[in-house]
Amino acid sequence: MKKQLKKIFSLLIIFMTIDLNSQTILLNPEDKLSIPLPLPYDGEICTEIDVKKFMEATTSKSKQPIIIFGGNWCPDCRILDGSLQVPSIKKFMSEHFEIMHIDVGRYDKNMELMDYFGVAREKGVPRVIVFDKEMNILNSSSTKEWTTARERSLQDIFNYFQRLAL
Repeated sequence: MKKQLKKIFSLLIIFMTIDLNSQTILLNPEDKLSIPLPLPYDGEICTEIDVKKFMEATTSKSKQPIIIFGGNWCPDCRILDGSLQVPSIKKFMSEHFEIMHIDVGRYDKNMELMDYFGVAREKGVPRVIVFDKEMNILNSSSTKEWTTARERSLQDIFNYFQRLAL
């Protein structure tokens, strides 16, 4: 009886990790956030030309551009970037996307670039904009959703980007 229960339990665990509606990649138990968290923002001023060059270079490689507005002072920005450095997530991201980090300072730098993309210029970072390979924004309604990245699991973060990968 114990062997049968173990078998049933094992099968149940396997079925619980399979997402039948999509091909979601599940993280491994060793995929964990590394400390110290990265400092991805460099304080540089970016122009529309810089952004266009990044997007053109990315799409020419058949990858999708991602632009993340934020600052190193922001724990959610650092947690999101640290999550994207987790090995399984990083591998997936590098196959599908290229990321440009744009420093907003203390909301006194590069804010006009939010206008350029039609994203409301308001406080709260990180602001994530994901594009398709034709440079159309895929997530205009959820760019602000990552201002609470610290409340998300690694798998939630990974799933979001997996859903947007083309």
